[in-house]
Amino acid sequence: MLAIYAPIVRETTISFELEPPSETEFQHRIKSYQQQMPWLVCEIDGEVVGYAYASPYRTRAAYQWSVESSVYVGENYRRKGIAKALYTSLLKLLQLQGYYNVVAAIALPNQASVAVHEAVGFAPVGVFQRVGFKFGKWRDVGYWQLSLQPEQSFLSNGDEPINSPVSVSEIQKSPLWNEALTSGLLLLRI
Repeated sequence: MLAIYAPIVRETTISFELEPPSETEFQHRIKSYQQQMPWLVCEIDGEVVGYAYASPYRTRAAYQWSVESSVYVGENYRRKGIAKALYTSLLKLLQLQGYYNVVAAIALPNQASVAVHEAVGFAPVGVFQRVGFKFGKWRDVGYWQLSLQPEQSFLSNGDEPINSPVSVSEIQKSPLWNEALTSGLLLLRI
């Protein structure tokens, strides 16, 4: 996965990191996110070709029903449905966990990323202008959002608590876990 991510950091504005993380730091990120949220990997013939994950949107308690998502695909495997397949499975798993919203931040311009996000249902909600500086220029970041739960589940009479999202280990016990993973696999064009 780091072999996919490191060139993106070094050569593009897709990531606002200026230096690729060390292998130890990258492993730490995976372990810390996996405690609560899925981290999915696409392998073809033993080679990792893409991955997608969710991370907390914000740490304050009232944000616990919202996550931020990311997807990365190796350069030789783009335009083969891998990002869409990974996102399809990831979003279904997040929905099963009880998350309500997914936010995606996209460094602009990045038409390929915008297209993938909109293909799985994200809608644009705004642009922060000139919020990152990389490769000698100020960069904009667009935000896209997707609601995971039916509209009526957002309504509450004020007396009923909304359940907190469940952990990955809880949904792995559900028969719907495999169904969610398979939903993305069916989209691969490999």
